[in-house]
Amino acid sequence: VQLQASGGGLVQTGGSLRLSCSASGFAVSSYSLGWVRQSPGMEREFVAASSWSGTNAYYSDSVKGRFTVSRDHARSSVYLQMNNLKPEDTAVYYCAASQTRDLLRLLKVEFWGQGTQVTVSS
Repeated sequence: VQLQASGGGLVQTGGSLRLSCSASGFAVSSYSLGWVRQSPGMEREFVAASSWSGTNAYYSDSVKGRFTVSRDHARSSVYLQMNNLKPEDTAVYYCAASQTRDLLRLLKVEFWGQGTQVTVSS
């Protein structure tokens, strides 16, 4: 099983980044895919999830209206478009997979990817 995340970096407040995650080694199309983040000294926090079909999405209140999660079944990938970034968005972002988006929201994650660092400067 592999979830390979990429796209992190350093950006100024108000800027944008797009994270990508390519999944393999399990029935990707049957799983909800999404993103979880962790800031230094903090617990992991749910960010966004796409249902297995890709037609439904769920967001944390802290990113709603700024972030958009999407998936590409043909590429077994999930993406996170992050706009209007704020310093409090600084964290390591992890790609994650769960049986349902509700399980992912509750951080009951079956498969984790490695993280990608996002740093937002003020």
